[in-house]
Amino acid sequence: MINKLPRWVEVGGFFLAAIAGFVNAIGLLGFKHQGVSHLTGTSTFLALEIANTNLPEVLHLLVIMASFVIGAAFSGLVIGNTALQLGRRYSVALIIESGLLLLSMLLLNDGAQAGQYFASAACGLQNAMTSTYSGAVVRTTHVSGLFTDLGVALGMRLRGHPADKRRTILYLTLISGFIIGGIFGAMGFAAYQFKALLIPSVFAAFLAVSYAVYLHWPKRLP
Repeated sequence: MINKLPRWVEVGGFFLAAIAGFVNAIGLLGFKHQGVSHLTGTSTFLALEIANTNLPEVLHLLVIMASFVIGAAFSGLVIGNTALQLGRRYSVALIIESGLLLLSMLLLNDGAQAGQYFASAACGLQNAMTSTYSGAVVRTTHVSGLFTDLGVALGMRLRGHPADKRRTILYLTLISGFIIGGIFGAMGFAAYQFKALLIPSVFAAFLAVSYAVYLHWPKRLP
């Protein structure tokens, strides 16, 4: 149980989830309703296109999936561990994510489909960057598992087991961040099209700098 969840986990998780929600909203609006922050929908689209023997689209979707995996591989290479822990090289990972989102924006703004691959890689990197904390699964690029865990917690509570309030707060925080990010992503795309990807790119860089400063700050959040 997470009895003493540090505030930095919730704060960082919220903003990372907001970035993912923002990017995924743009993906749904601009990539033929294809989300890029997770691969569930992409895998379904892949199955449909295979059934329709649409080879070009099958190859495109396979590259999106491979890009997500490559992004996750970058996280493993840079951070070297899936357990969320203060002091690891998250700043480096966030700077890479920022760069991937910037490249995605530039390519998509020029009409290049390859921009989708960089957006997918950015999400794969972020999803792998924050995997677990004290036994709790911390996913910031999709919410299906979070809703499932909340449902399980509710069922356990109905059976008379004590609720892990800190874990529930964490999951609700991540879900809220993803939805709020999606709202701003939709608004950004309506106003600026793919140029709106500059916003999560800049914000990822801001989080990288904030994390680096926080590590050396005399009085951190508990």
